[in-house]
Amino acid sequence: MNAPSPVPTRERPSPETVDAVIRELTAQFGNRVVTSQAVREQHASTLTWVANQPPDAVVYAESTEDVQAVVRVCAAHRMPVVAFGTGTSLEGHVNAPFGGISIDMNGMNKVLAVHAEDLDCVVQPGVTRKAVNEHLRDQGLFFPIDPGADASLGGMAATRASGTNAVRYGTMKDNVLSLTAVMPNGDVVRTSPRARKTSAGYDLTRLLVGSEGTFGIITELTLKLAGIPEAISAGVCPFPSIKAACDAVIVTIQSGLPVARIELLDEVQVAACNAYSKLTLPETPLLLVEFHGTDASVREQAERFGEIAAEFEGGPYEWATKPEDRTRLWQARHDVYWAAVGMRPGARVIATDVCVPISRLAECVDATKRDIVESGITAPIAGHVGDGNFHTSPLVMMDDPDEIARVTGFIERLVARAIAMEGTCTGEHGIGQKKMRFMELEHGPEALNLMRTLKRAIDPDNIMNPGKVVVV
Repeated sequence: MNAPSPVPTRERPSPETVDAVIRELTAQFGNRVVTSQAVREQHASTLTWVANQPPDAVVYAESTEDVQAVVRVCAAHRMPVVAFGTGTSLEGHVNAPFGGISIDMNGMNKVLAVHAEDLDCVVQPGVTRKAVNEHLRDQGLFFPIDPGADASLGGMAATRASGTNAVRYGTMKDNVLSLTAVMPNGDVVRTSPRARKTSAGYDLTRLLVGSEGTFGIITELTLKLAGIPEAISAGVCPFPSIKAACDAVIVTIQSGLPVARIELLDEVQVAACNAYSKLTLPETPLLLVEFHGTDASVREQAERFGEIAAEFEGGPYEWATKPEDRTRLWQARHDVYWAAVGMRPGARVIATDVCVPISRLAECVDATKRDIVESGITAPIAGHVGDGNFHTSPLVMMDDPDEIARVTGFIERLVARAIAMEGTCTGEHGIGQKKMRFMELEHGPEALNLMRTLKRAIDPDNIMNPGKVVVV
């Protein structure tokens, strides 16, 4: 599969347009408009191998009204607008391939309201998941979506993030009740009331969740919350092979065991985590598992999982009984990217992900592992395998054209394999720039044309994060 990369059609604004926009914005925002090269490049920072493409200026927003004012100026000049959260996205989402204005949302970082009795809260987009959970802890509540990085909630909604807890609590699309967003013409739209369900009109919330800033800029979110569990149990279970580990996951999910987290690390990733996080995990394929509930239910769930693991020659299942041990274990899981960086000094880590139906998980991961070996590349595997989502992180020497070609071929085969198994080219990283070329293969031309129709209808001048998701 060698689908050609789509070629965006819009042009960069002229230097005269850029100067005019920056003058207007500076008149309104003063020193909150920054044009220095270092700041612009930082706002196009990308953790993929897409080249850095900085905006023409950065504006630091502090309110919905600020975002609205920036968008209105940009709309008048057909100037591109890119929202920036914490910059942790993995597919070039914050790059500005046509220049334009980056709106930095980090100053919009307040928890606006907590409705404990309704299990929801209202937040600004710049607040991070760790900050919101620190705010909620004293009320016995937490926001369960945990992509690993301490990402902003606005960015998590824009990319439809998920993470380690998704197998129990769902993804961002399941946990965002309502949004406020600034649309391409500068209108401010609230997508839904705070009620848990509605059948009134189109689902605008889920239209914007996962749209990667190509329809509008999120300035407020109403989030579904969960109660902090009475008891939490986590543990580690090694397996003789990656297939055995995945088969155990499949049976665990199919048996209805309410696991909160079930994460796969292959032996390469385990070795990297041991070195980076100073752990002593057995360097074999293993599952990191966590259960939430009462003391009795957690004990019962863990025992049942141990029985399932034993059916596939897994074990012994070792509990991390102390909270600090559990925290250290999950922090190591969250640090897999940085652990991979340390495996091969000088190499670039190219993190990518796919997701398949749970019944095809073992087949897909096993075939991917063989492909890595046959390709002669280094690519540790980790995954949120409870919902069929796994990641691989090839390490590439960027001055080696042959290695770049082998990794590119591997990623294309990985995606083709997942799609052939009725899966997706990305379970949670999103499309951004790098995975646009797989959209037609996954969705077909008719569905892709419908997406383009929506983009043109909502953003006719193509100013909202152009060059991402679909070409118009």
